[in-house]
Amino acid sequence: MADILECIDLSSADVRSAPIPERAVGLMEWVAAAEALGRDTVELMGLWASRRGVHMALRRPGTGRLGLLTYPTDSSFPSVGRHHAAAQRPERAIRDIYGFVAEGAPDLRPWLDHGRLGVHHPPGTATPVMEMPAYDFLPAEGESLHQVPVGPIHAGIIEPGHFRFTAQGETVVRLEERLGYAHKGIGSLLRGAPIARGTMLAGRTSGDSTVAYAWAFSQAVEAAHGMTVPDRALWLRGLMAELERLANHLGDIGAICNDAAFAMMHAHCGVLRERVLRAADAVFGHRLMQDMIRPGGVARDLRADGAALVSDLLGDIRARFGALVRLYDNSPSLLDRTVGTGRLSPDLAARFAAGGFVGRASGRAFDARRGLPYGPYDRLAFDVPCRSDGDVNARIWIRIEEVRQSLALVEQILDSLPAGPVFADLPEGGSGAMGLGLVEGFRGDILAWIEIGPEGTIAEGYLRDPSWFQWPLLEAAIEGNIIADFPLCNKSFNCSYSGHDL
Repeated sequence: MADILECIDLSSADVRSAPIPERAVGLMEWVAAAEALGRDTVELMGLWASRRGVHMALRRPGTGRLGLLTYPTDSSFPSVGRHHAAAQRPERAIRDIYGFVAEGAPDLRPWLDHGRLGVHHPPGTATPVMEMPAYDFLPAEGESLHQVPVGPIHAGIIEPGHFRFTAQGETVVRLEERLGYAHKGIGSLLRGAPIARGTMLAGRTSGDSTVAYAWAFSQAVEAAHGMTVPDRALWLRGLMAELERLANHLGDIGAICNDAAFAMMHAHCGVLRERVLRAADAVFGHRLMQDMIRPGGVARDLRADGAALVSDLLGDIRARFGALVRLYDNSPSLLDRTVGTGRLSPDLAARFAAGGFVGRASGRAFDARRGLPYGPYDRLAFDVPCRSDGDVNARIWIRIEEVRQSLALVEQILDSLPAGPVFADLPEGGSGAMGLGLVEGFRGDILAWIEIGPEGTIAEGYLRDPSWFQWPLLEAAIEGNIIADFPLCNKSFNCSYSGHDL
């Protein structure tokens, strides 16, 4: 067959500037794309379904080329997961929600459906469920093995997820995750909703990334309509996104150290995180900046003294953060827990197209702000930190360096913030047009896809969290470590349950 990139018609243009062309493919082209994923010729950016069939977003590594394939079906499709492991859980979710079976898939167990939805395949073909059998965890064989079940309810304020450890003594031989407990039907809620309602839902997919999700969804809507957003709005979106990144990275650095019983870092980083949230509340009217981004621009301009307040915040963080970094780097008892723990190989990170600090700590330097640039990042100077050691320590250091980069980015945004309007009305019409959004959240790249329906409603929508490609890698990273180090590894990944479970 000819070059697979020609077959799947990857676009060389920025897909966020115009409706994305959909290529409906047959069996041979779909399988060829799956095989290309298995050879690492292309990267999987998303795999999902709608009532028309199964969709796959692909990216050519090292380029800005992105494309969308659709395999029309109302029952089954050739498995991508048999060639590419990262597609296996999305295929299982597709079967749970739409009933489309991945033929030849290595794993046909349910994923998001725990037998509590009340129906099978809700979109238009709902049938009452029969009692679901107990979930069949994968077996492990060997001498002196025992299992340790953890969750789904955890000690402390944390989302639900089940972790089944198989261990030999203290050493983890296998970890298998069972997720889906936070499934809330985002796709079904989006279907038929007005754009404003869809934006609100997108911003609540994973609350710690409300800015990034609302931005990705807005990008998709704007691309479907082929509209241009006011320049000042783009810069304000960038400011919000970097404040969100700062708050989450500061919180994560402290929380990881706390899981190694180093409470001082947790306390001081918590103070800095709180100051970021208070600054966001002061300048945008909400601590998490929820509902501040909407298709067409932003809902609120920076208040008159906002730039000065944010500048004061930058000075405060810079004055305190350096000392915290030195404290971390000069505490041997802490480094003993983080260095070499939970190592993720660069090969696995690349194969799963792991984004964010998980991927960049293991040699995959992709950042949507740089790799597939969008405004205002196409006019800002910043580095994408990258390491190859792939352990807990590396994931902390990526966060540390990204805090420093975000401080510099916020400063550039404040210095260059253009005047002008912050919102433009969406054009009317657009029924049948599709748009794709891709935004770098603090965890990694968030993908949004939308199809415009009649009267400007949402015909179909999908939101992909970076955690879809990070959760499986946590299972690999914990193998060979002791069970007591799982909280440390888990927090260093900090995957989203809610964003994954949809």
